[in-house]
Amino acid sequence: MPRCFRTRTRSQVYATTALAALLLLVGGCITTPLAPEIALNDARSTIQAAEKDDASHYANAELDEARQKLILADRAVATEDMVLAERLAHESAATAKLAAARTEAKKAAAINTEMSRGADALMEEMQRIGDQQ
Repeated sequence: MPRCFRTRTRSQVYATTALAALLLLVGGCITTPLAPEIALNDARSTIQAAEKDDASHYANAELDEARQKLILADRAVATEDMVLAERLAHESAATAKLAAARTEAKKAAAINTEMSRGADALMEEMQRIGDQQ
């Protein structure tokens, strides 16, 4: 087998391999990633849970922010910016969790205040009864 024939075959193999790699790379760049449905659904369910816990009363600003980020995430999906959509969906879920946590904290503080008032009233009643005896 002549030497030039071997060289041409080898260079053709290299060229074909390089072309195949280039096509795979370009094909990967052209393909739009899938919508981040898991992150979007997580954000939706977290917002619903916060709404159910009455976060609109105790942490309305955080809940509104979570809703706005979810709207922006949906818009990013519509414009096929899936990376941005996923980031916004995660931020929305985190903000909704913050709203839920603040709601629980404010509810607990209200319960503590009410219990403290009850204890004070009980102490006053006990003192009044003791003074009468």
